[in-house]
Amino acid sequence: MSTPIESALNIGPTTAKKLGAIGVESKEKLIRLGAVECYRDLENTFPRAINRNALWALQGAVLQLPYSRLPEAMKTDLLDAL
Repeated sequence: MSTPIESALNIGPTTAKKLGAIGVESKEKLIRLGAVECYRDLENTFPRAINRNALWALQGAVLQLPYSRLPEAMKTDLLDAL
């Protein structure tokens, strides 16, 4: 059984809808794909509606950590992985 993406930390209704549009409808799929891959897909699909805060939110959702608590070094690593 999968956990709806809407229940993931940092994922609000608008982001959940966008994630659903790219086929990410569960927390488990987000975790399996990872924040960087999901962010790339969102950026390609919604180029004017996605910014770096979405990347932080996705990584926070994967780690079950508020996005504002991500260490700066982790943010740098995420940007390097794009």
